[in-house]
Amino acid sequence: MLLYANARWCALHPPPGRSYTRNRRHPAPAALRTGNGGFVTEENPGTTRRRTKSSPPKPLTVTVELPAIALTDSVVLPQMIVPLHLDAWAQVQAVEMALLGDKRIFVAPRSGEGEDAETIGRIGVIATVEESRPSRRGGQRVVVRGLKRARLDSVAQTEPYLRISCLPQPDPEVVAPEAAELMNELLAVTENIVELNPDVPSQEILRYVRGIKEPGLLADHTAYSPECSFEERVKILDTIDPVERLRIAFEISRRHLHVQQLRSKIREDVKSAVDKAQREFVLREQLRAIQRELGEGEGEAAIVDELREKIRAAGMPPEPEEKALRELARLNIIGMHSAEQGVIRTYLELLTELPWSVSSEDHEDISEAARILDEDHYGLEKVKERILEYIAVRTLAGTKMRSPILCFVGPPGVGKTSLGRSIARALGRNFWRTSLGGVRDEAEIRGHRRTYVGALPGRIVQGIRNAKSNNPVFMLDEIDKVGNDFRGDPSSALLEVLDPEQNFAFSDHYLEVPFDLSKVIFILTANMLDTIPPALRDRMEVISLPGYTEDEKVKIAEQFLVPKQREAHGLRPEQATVPEPTLRKMIGGYTREAGVRNLEREIANLCRKIARRVVAKEVETVTIQPADLAEQLGPEKYTFNLAEEVDEIGTATGVAWTETGGELLSIEVSIMEGKGEPMLTGHLGKVMQESARAALTYARSHAHQLGVDPAFFDTHSIHVHVPAGAVPKDGPSAGIALTTALISALSGRPVRKDVAMTGEVTLRGRVLPIGGLKEKMLAAHRAGIKTFILPKRNAKDLIDIPAKVREMEIIEVEHVDEVLAHALLAAAPAEAPSVNGHVDAKKVEPPKPILRSRKGSVAAQPLAS
Repeated sequence: MLLYANARWCALHPPPGRSYTRNRRHPAPAALRTGNGGFVTEENPGTTRRRTKSSPPKPLTVTVELPAIALTDSVVLPQMIVPLHLDAWAQVQAVEMALLGDKRIFVAPRSGEGEDAETIGRIGVIATVEESRPSRRGGQRVVVRGLKRARLDSVAQTEPYLRISCLPQPDPEVVAPEAAELMNELLAVTENIVELNPDVPSQEILRYVRGIKEPGLLADHTAYSPECSFEERVKILDTIDPVERLRIAFEISRRHLHVQQLRSKIREDVKSAVDKAQREFVLREQLRAIQRELGEGEGEAAIVDELREKIRAAGMPPEPEEKALRELARLNIIGMHSAEQGVIRTYLELLTELPWSVSSEDHEDISEAARILDEDHYGLEKVKERILEYIAVRTLAGTKMRSPILCFVGPPGVGKTSLGRSIARALGRNFWRTSLGGVRDEAEIRGHRRTYVGALPGRIVQGIRNAKSNNPVFMLDEIDKVGNDFRGDPSSALLEVLDPEQNFAFSDHYLEVPFDLSKVIFILTANMLDTIPPALRDRMEVISLPGYTEDEKVKIAEQFLVPKQREAHGLRPEQATVPEPTLRKMIGGYTREAGVRNLEREIANLCRKIARRVVAKEVETVTIQPADLAEQLGPEKYTFNLAEEVDEIGTATGVAWTETGGELLSIEVSIMEGKGEPMLTGHLGKVMQESARAALTYARSHAHQLGVDPAFFDTHSIHVHVPAGAVPKDGPSAGIALTTALISALSGRPVRKDVAMTGEVTLRGRVLPIGGLKEKMLAAHRAGIKTFILPKRNAKDLIDIPAKVREMEIIEVEHVDEVLAHALLAAAPAEAPSVNGHVDAKKVEPPKPILRSRKGSVAAQPLAS
């Protein structure tokens, strides 16, 4: 690795007055060092080339004053010839002044940024200028030959060029055995380096290096290896002691040898791989030629080659690619006539079709994404805001951002599935949906092992293949309908799919190699959270999509459903018009849902009838009025539960939550003579039965306040009934309605007909919070309820209630006493007529004023009048 060019230059440009002796057998230079630092030469003045006239140089033993230059990226050492390119005018002037004198100049490396006088190194080399001529690229091209180390003594002048005084530094005496041992070690390392480098003539350089007898000079030559850095050369230059310089050079050479060995190994590995590939190519060509001569195997070879090309082009990670190549080699061995070849080919085709390295680019324009979301869906502000936040964070954080796992929970028809498709369009990603409703086999998620007949990958891998990118929006529909049986639990298999800490290496039984799902945005849909296992629910970000209000349904119908169905049935806007009153009547009388799916179905029914009349040329334009609906769609299918028409004793209005939204729940209580056993009817669930018993216990414990003899409960039976007995009912939220109806029957005080209530009750009369408040309040508002009683701890949920619904009088309560104070009227006088619990409100005394404590809470008061 020593500079071959330096050795050649020494031969072609000897010092003035000298020439190298040449060995006729070996034309390469064989320079040897003498004890005084000169070359072994013979006097031959007639052949010496002189470029400029100069005076004889002074001996290098005393302080001398010379022009000086500081080098930024080059280092000149004794007896080394170095070409330099100088741009600075002051440095060119220094060279010119040296040529006008004895051609000697002080050359040292620069130690920092600044003027030459301030940054020139303390240790440099006294050199002679061998050549100086203008450079084609500007500046001056100079060739210098290093003579001897020198230490900077002082700066004589800085303008117009740098001139310094320096003291030559002779090499100190060395211990022969130690120096000889180090020289042998360094020569051995140098020989190894040269032999490993195929780009230089090793024999010529080795002869030159072996001819160097001085320890210091051998160390200096090491610094001219191309592998040697600027800092390493400066370190060798600054070291005066030859033995110490040899040690430094030996360490540097050992590092360079290690680097060269690594390079040589890499070259050998590459050459071996290329040779192997070429050999394999030749053998395959020969095999094809033989098969062509025999007329066999042309189709098989083409299939194998095609699969091999697909594997190389698939961009697989190392592990899947290695697996695919092993299977391909196995296929090549067993041949196409084997019964197993179909299984292997199907497996390889799956591997090559998966989008291992194919990703779609996300849109980063938030305003465009917001426009797309608003274009497809009305309302749903929380979901839209969450998607826009994801786009913003993705724009700032890049690929470090983990993909969200969202779960949309809401009744049917509110737009959960279509919202997933809209999100994919807003993000610019591919979309794939798979339904998990009724899935009971774990293999549906993880796939079947290939040992089984008809084995297939799981739905996740199949969906990724069909989506054709490794970062799609993947919707898992009806996650709450997943079951389990003896074949395993699919929801447990989904834990790995939906866990960001694990899904970067998802393992499918059929695939047998990991696949990265971390870039996929998973969106799950469910109608309720109760049936989803807690561990699975913990991995999702749940976003609730409640039912729409009547006003929201009208807006959705006007902006989306009617235009969509008109276009689907080939009608122009002027040919079919559905005004707002008609839509409201359709919503109230022909649909009963939280979403708009049935509403869209009824609008499509109208459009079909209009299309038939237009084609028959009966009409050109049609405007459907509310009175026309009975003719077009038949009689109204539904009537919503309305508020009670009169104030009744023993009847309270509760509110229930269903998958299709909220419903009013009428609760009736009758008292009769009997053995004191309570009867509960109306297809009540366990929790609701317990709420009824808790209400009865509360009433019995407050018998004195009710003005009821405690023995009354032993001689009378209480019957609690909830109408619509064919419909199962359950949950604790009817607790205060049950209590109100029961106390109304016991005390003879009627319940206000325009009051609805919801809340769980305890034995001590405290009112606890409930769920589904929005749906319940929507149902109450739709039924004409004027006053709505709810637990005080649910007040925080009112922020999600539409403003129009909040127009009802909303009363927040903490105790049953507060509920009774607002829901019960005063007891009817004895002469007031009462038929089946109905009370004439005109003849009922007004309720007594509510007593409040200092803190504003309702004070307990006697319930009997």
